[in-house]
Amino acid sequence: MPCVADWLNCPLSIVQGIFAQNNPDREWEEKVIEYFREKLKENNATNWVPSLNDIPLHYLKPNSLIKFRCMIQDMFDPEFYMNIYEAVDTHTKTHVMHFGKYRDIAECGVSADINYCSTHNTWFMSQARVCPSTSYTPSRHKRSYEEDEDMELHPSKQREQHLGSTADIHGSGEPKRLETEASATHQMISLNCSPPLDLNFPLPGEKGPACLVKMYGNWDHFKVNDVLEVYGILSVDPVLNILNTEDRENSSSPVDSMDCMDTVEEQRVHSPPASLVPRIHVILAQKLQHINPLLPACLNEEESKSFVSSFMSELSPVRAELLGFLTHVFLGDSLAAEYIILHLISTVYARRDVLPLGKFTINLSGCPTNSVFTEHIYRIIQQLVPASYRLQMTIENMNCLQLKPHKDYTANRLVSGVLQLASNTSLVIDETLLEQGQLDTRGVHNVTALGHLITWQKVDYDFSYHQMEFPCNINVLITSEGRSLLPSDCQVHLQPQLNPPNMEEHMNSLLTAVLPSLLNKFRIYLSLLRLLDYSISDEITKAVEDDFVEMRKNDPESITADDLHRTLLIARFLSLSVGQTTLSRERWLRAKQLEALRKTRVQQQKSVNGNEL
Repeated sequence: MPCVADWLNCPLSIVQGIFAQNNPDREWEEKVIEYFREKLKENNATNWVPSLNDIPLHYLKPNSLIKFRCMIQDMFDPEFYMNIYEAVDTHTKTHVMHFGKYRDIAECGVSADINYCSTHNTWFMSQARVCPSTSYTPSRHKRSYEEDEDMELHPSKQREQHLGSTADIHGSGEPKRLETEASATHQMISLNCSPPLDLNFPLPGEKGPACLVKMYGNWDHFKVNDVLEVYGILSVDPVLNILNTEDRENSSSPVDSMDCMDTVEEQRVHSPPASLVPRIHVILAQKLQHINPLLPACLNEEESKSFVSSFMSELSPVRAELLGFLTHVFLGDSLAAEYIILHLISTVYARRDVLPLGKFTINLSGCPTNSVFTEHIYRIIQQLVPASYRLQMTIENMNCLQLKPHKDYTANRLVSGVLQLASNTSLVIDETLLEQGQLDTRGVHNVTALGHLITWQKVDYDFSYHQMEFPCNINVLITSEGRSLLPSDCQVHLQPQLNPPNMEEHMNSLLTAVLPSLLNKFRIYLSLLRLLDYSISDEITKAVEDDFVEMRKNDPESITADDLHRTLLIARFLSLSVGQTTLSRERWLRAKQLEALRKTRVQQQKSVNGNEL
C-alpha cells in the first residue's frame, strides 16, 4: 500500500498505478479523485499537505501534492489536452499507453515517440482560472529572479520544447497542451525593454503567489471572485516558459500553427515564468463558505457542529468584551461601537429582484480630519476580519485608480480592478482625505461605481462593447467629517467622550492590551454570526406590523417604509449578535431604541450644520 510520502510527494505515481490497473476503463479518473478524497479524510490529513499560502514556492517539491486557498480572478478559454495517448518505442516498436491528465508535459520516455494518429488517443478539455492568494506574502530568493531574467534574455538556454509549441521529441518530455490561460504580463525578451511581471492583483501594491489553476470538469460550479481551496499537483517545469517568436515561426508542427494564432501580447501574458506563476492541476476543489482559518471549512459536519455549539455557549461575554473594546476605539462612543458590530456581521443573505437583502453600509460621520484616527480605525478592523481594504478617497486616487475590472482584448485577459473583491471583504472608504478639486471622466466613473456597489452590491465589469454586472457581497464603511457624498444605509454621527492627547499612542495601546486569545475569539465571533440562519415567527411579524401601523398613526412623518426596513435589519443583526436565530420582542424594542438614539444625534448635528446633512 502506498505510504503518506507516496501520495504527498509523488501523486503522479499514484495516478499512474490507478491508470495502469484500470486502463482503458474511463473509471480510472473517478478512482483517482476518490483515492485522494479518502486520503484527505484521514486524521488531520489536510494538515499534512503543504500550502502554497504558507510556504514559499522554492521550498515546495515540483509535482507534489499541495493545497492553495485563492480567489478566482479570471477564467479562460478551455484548452485541449491528451487525456490518454499512445507512445511507440523507436527501438523495440512496442506500444505503451500513457495518461496526460494532471500534467503540462507529456512523458513518453527518451527513446519513444507519441503516435498522434493512434485511434486509442483521447482528447479532452480543461479550463484554467487565474487565482491570486487570499492572504500570503512570500519572500522570493534573489537567485530565482536572476535565473528568470537570464532565461528571458538568452532564449537559447531554454529547453527546446514548450507547451503546445512543438511536436518533436526531446528526451523524456513531450508537449501535450495548447496554452490559452492568462495571468500576468510576460517580461519582454529584449535588452532594451523588460517591464516587470504584472501579476494582475486586484489591489494596488498587493503581494503574494498567483497561480494558473487548471480544472478538469465541473467548470460551471465555480465563477469569477469565488474563493476556493484546491488540492492539486504543483507544476513548475521550466519548459512552460514561452519561447521566442522566431522559434515559434520556424516551427512547422500543426500544434505550433494553432499556437501562433495568438497575438504577441497574448503570448506574453499567457505564458509567465512557471517559477513566478506556477500551475496547479486540480484533483479536488471546494468553494469556501468563509475565509477565516480559525473556523472549520464546512460548518455542516458533525465535528464542526460541536465547535459551533461550544463557542455559542460563551457568546455573551465575547460580545461584551468586543463592545467594550470598540467603545474605546471610538473614543468612548458606545452607540457607534454597537452599530459597527452590526455592520461587521452583516452580509447579503438573499436578493429580491434587484434588491440585495442584508447589506448594511454605515457612514460614520463626525470623524476628525486628522488621518491618524481613520487610519487606525482601519487597522483595528483589519485585525478583526479576514479580508479588508482601505480606499483613500482623494481626488488623485479617484482620477487615477482603476476601480472596475476591464477586458483587455489584445492580451485576452481580464485586467483586475480595486473593486474585484472576494465575498465579505470589508471595504473602508476614507472620505476625510477628500479636498477641493475636479474629477475627470475616470474620476466620475469611479465615484459612480462606488455608489453602484453600495446601493446594489454589484460591480460593472467593462467589456468595451458592453457592461456586465457581477453581484458581490462587500461590507462598506465610509468615514467622513460631514455626511458622505456616497449613499449609505445608515449614518452614525460620532460623539467622542474621550480626547486622548496622542491619538496614535491611544490606538496602539488598545491593540497591545488585547490578548491574542481574546482577539481570536473576536474574529471567530464576527465570522461565525454571518453564517447563522435567521427567521421571524408569524407572531412577531404580526406584532411588528401592528407596531409600525401604530407609529404611523401617531406621527406619519416619523417613520417610513425605508425606516421599517432598516429597523428590521438592525433587529436581525442584534438578534444574531447575541446568538439568537429568531427575532424576539425584546430585540425589536432594542432596535427601535438604537435607531431613536441615532436619529437624535443626526438631527442635532443637522441643526448645528444643516447644509451638510
